[in-house]
Amino acid sequence: MDARRPKPAETPRACGPLTTVVLATPEAGASGTFIIIDVLSSVGRLWEALHGEEIKPPVFRPRLLSFDGARYVNPIGIEVAPHGALSDEPAPDIVIIPELQLGLSGELPPSYAPIVDWLKAAHAQGALLCAVCSGTVLLAATGLLDGEDAATHWGYCTVMARRHPHVRVRKERVLVPAGIGHRLVTSGAASSWDDLLLYLVARFAGQEQARRVAKVFLLNAHPQGQLPFASLAAVPHEDEMVAEAQAWIAEHYKGASPVAAMAARGGLTERTFLKRFRRATGLSPMEYVQVLRIEEAKHLIEATDLPLDEIAAEVGYAEPASFRRLFRRKVGLSPSAYRRQRLPPLAAVEG
Repeated sequence: MDARRPKPAETPRACGPLTTVVLATPEAGASGTFIIIDVLSSVGRLWEALHGEEIKPPVFRPRLLSFDGARYVNPIGIEVAPHGALSDEPAPDIVIIPELQLGLSGELPPSYAPIVDWLKAAHAQGALLCAVCSGTVLLAATGLLDGEDAATHWGYCTVMARRHPHVRVRKERVLVPAGIGHRLVTSGAASSWDDLLLYLVARFAGQEQARRVAKVFLLNAHPQGQLPFASLAAVPHEDEMVAEAQAWIAEHYKGASPVAAMAARGGLTERTFLKRFRRATGLSPMEYVQVLRIEEAKHLIEATDLPLDEIAAEVGYAEPASFRRLFRRKVGLSPSAYRRQRLPPLAAVEG
């Protein structure tokens, strides 16, 4: 377990299985929604069945619920029939919001307003609220994350910070329990449901059950965080002049004085350009240039066998030591550790 990650809170389990609502909406991703139900339904049962052991009473009672209980079509065109409506379970033990396909703006459709109200009411009744990936955007809309740390997909971090400035977005984290009693739990990119589910199983059924679930489903936690997987340049915005500058600098980031060149192309002073660029992207122009250089370095590390010092020079750094320090700060790993992680074993390639 990640040394930076809080240990699972000691939460006594209520009598009988924990009613666990998995939120169903037309924007909810298919894989995450149903693997959550599969995994939680298996606790105390699937490992035992495979080993001829006594089947234990269920720990979780997953329920796929939409606002009105009606069938809907998910983002990949499959019709889904929920178990019922949210009103059927006004006081669940756990609520899990799967990843939501919201677009780059992160804007929730108006139909989510009553869902936000239901989430707040469920939390007031004592429910543990969890969100996976971009589902954190919906949880943040309740206001319950204000003043708290939270994780979300790395591609939504800028949107989250812009739309919910009182939430401390932790781009580097995969799993963040927060709030009194850790009754708010958020996780990073879509496959971080691994981390969330193992956390919940350990918290409510014990570490041994979590180990068994991990072995049955081949689940892996991500103790290194999500920075090594993040595209650092994913910064959506609507400023056309800044977008044009970004497109130009993507081809010219190795040149001398790239920030001055970008400002000149926009017909602005460097000071004015800096303010406008930061307002649109959340980064200074120089920070963005660094991001582009590190992204290119990541690609070269993944796709070539060039020595790291040559890669540093290729992306514009004459001093390899400076490149290594910046790479570690942005990615969370040294360049050599990143190469070891990203290249598959030869046996896997040749087999």
